[in-house]
Amino acid sequence: MSLLEIKNLSVEYITRKNVVHAVNGIDLHVDAGKTLGLVGETGAGKTTTALSILGLLPDPPARIAGGEIYFDGVNLLEQSDKEMCSIRGNKISMIFQDPMTALNPVLKVGDQIAEVIKLHNNCSAAEATKKSIEMLELVGIRPERSDEYPHQFSGGMKQRVVIAMGLACRPELLIADEPTTALDVTIQAQVLEMMNDLKEKFNTAMILITHDLGIVAETCDDVAIMYAGQIVEYGSLAHIFDNPLHPYTKGLFASIPSLDKDVDRLTPIKGLMPDPSNLPEYCKFCDRCDQACAGCSEKEPEYIEAEPGHFVRCLLVKEAM
Repeated sequence: MSLLEIKNLSVEYITRKNVVHAVNGIDLHVDAGKTLGLVGETGAGKTTTALSILGLLPDPPARIAGGEIYFDGVNLLEQSDKEMCSIRGNKISMIFQDPMTALNPVLKVGDQIAEVIKLHNNCSAAEATKKSIEMLELVGIRPERSDEYPHQFSGGMKQRVVIAMGLACRPELLIADEPTTALDVTIQAQVLEMMNDLKEKFNTAMILITHDLGIVAETCDDVAIMYAGQIVEYGSLAHIFDNPLHPYTKGLFASIPSLDKDVDRLTPIKGLMPDPSNLPEYCKFCDRCDQACAGCSEKEPEYIEAEPGHFVRCLLVKEAM
C-alpha cells in the first residue's frame, strides 16, 4: 500500500462572483522513500493539492468538493483539527515556496525549530534546543547562528533553515513547494543535493512541486504533469522523459534549451491556461494544442493507461493505441 494515496480530489474556491475549479478529480500516490515530481505552470493547482493534504486550505473561500486523501491508511479529510495538528509538522511536513513568509521575523531561527520539536516530541526545552542546533548543523549552518534572526540570513540560508524545520521531527512525507525558485543556480544545486541526501538518510518520501523539468530529472522517481487542475500525464521518470505522450508534456520539453541541438528560437506553448472559473467541457488543453482534432473539442478525454504504469489524458493517444 502507498504511503499517500489521493483519490478523485476536487477543490473549489467560492467567491462572490464565481466558483474557481482549482483541482478537478486528480488521483496520485506516493510510496515510502520515493519522490514524486508535481509539474505544471502557475495556476495548475499544484500548491492547492499540497495544502489539501495538510488541511491548510483557507476556509472560506476554499472547500474540498470531493475525493479522499489517505495517509498511512487514514483518510486525512475525516480527521479533526486536533488530529491534523498532531500529523502536520510531525508525520507530514512542508517546505514553503518563500522562506521569508514561513519564518517568524521576530524569533531566533533556533527557537523556531525548537518549537516544532517540543510541540511534537515529549522532551524538555533544553533537549529541543539541542536537537534544533543539530538540525541546523545537518543543513550546513554553524551552531552559533541559531541565536540569529531570519533577516540576518541570505535567501539560500533561510531556505536551509526551513528545510531543517521541515525535517526536525523526521517526517514520513515531505512536501517541497518550489523550494529553489527564489535561489540562484549555484545555491539551487546545493539545496537540492542536500535535500536528496537528507531524504535518503531519513528514508522520507517527498512531493516536489516545481515547473523546472531539470530539477525533476535530478530528484524524482515518478512524475505527474498537471494542467488546469487535472493530471494529464503520470509515470516513472523514464516514462515521462524518454516517451512523453501528452502534447502539453511535449510542449514543456520543447520550450527547454538543449545542449545537443543548435536552434535559433525555442518553441513556446501558445496561448494561456483556461480560466479556472470557466473551464471548457472538452479537453482543457485543446485550444492551445497544435495536434488537436475535431473530437478534442467535443468531449473530455479519458485518463487511460498507455503502457504499464504510464497514464495519459489524451484522445490522440487513445486512438493511436
